Amino acid sequence: MIESRRDVRTGIATYLVCTFGLSSIFYGLIIHSGHLGAFGGLYVAGLMWCPGLAALLTCRLRGRAFADLGWQWKPRYQLISYAIPLAYALCAYIVVWSIGLGGFPNREFVDQVAQDAGWTGLPRGIVLILLVVMTGTIGMARAAAYALGEEIGWRGFLVPELAKITSFTTTALLSGLIWASWHVPILLFADYNSGTPAWFGLTCFTVMVVGISFVLAWLRLRSGSLWTAVFLHASHNLFIQEVLTPLTTDTGRTKYVIGEFGLALAIVAVAVAILVWRRRAAVEQSSTVPSAVAMQSR
Repeated sequence: MIESRRDVRTGIATYLVCTFGLSSIFYGLIIHSGHLGAFGGLYVAGLMWCPGLAALLTCRLRGRAFADLGWQWKPRYQLISYAIPLAYALCAYIVVWSIGLGGFPNREFVDQVAQDAGWTGLPRGIVLILLVVMTGTIGMARAAAYALGEEIGWRGFLVPELAKITSFTTTALLSGLIWASWHVPILLFADYNSGTPAWFGLTCFTVMVVGISFVLAWLRLRSGSLWTAVFLHASHNLFIQEVLTPLTTDTGRTKYVIGEFGLALAIVAVAVAILVWRRRAAVEQSSTVPSAVAMQSR
């Protein structure tokens, strides 16, 4: 069944209303508490699943099959997705460490990990290796469970729908801006920031998110699988938030360059987005999703 442009736009609007409507519940709970870690982090878990629940609800309301969300398993693309954030994050952090904008390693953090894990007495280098291995495997399962909630919505539903009625460039930009705006309430009114001025953190975060959205959208459309986005999203959160940022010591201006609210990742994300954008023809001509040309108005 070929949908009209109006049907697609109505579906997207329904999805966005459901997403932000459900999310407002958890915005309120997080903002009231003031902390993302409130209630053991369950408020954040609930918030991250709102886009996915909204996608499932929209499919039900619009008579769409859940299978359309892209559940196909594509191991090659999942491995690539897992590796991409580690590659661009390491590029950013190695530069930061090399020029002294941040120190490495944070010995206090490594020692705390050793104490918490029962690895006291092991050399710090071994502790660091064990941290990366355990985080990148067992930790990945937890991170993927959280990321799945978002990605059923953002890349499972929103990106393919946008791709039906517009170009890859517009699809990536719009999905990225929507994704970034969804974070704004907890960025401005809770503690989801690095301590920099709100305007600075929000700007860097938005640039980074939109840049990464080009990669996520390209992989989703190319592979036809939402799992590519799940693995990339989870890998990004895991290695940046739980490994690389804690391993970096503050040398004065460090908070302005590291993490999701710093310049380094924003710059790297733009570079990666440009590389992906130059290969946009591979997904604009793909048969993975219907092209805008195939859409017929009623």
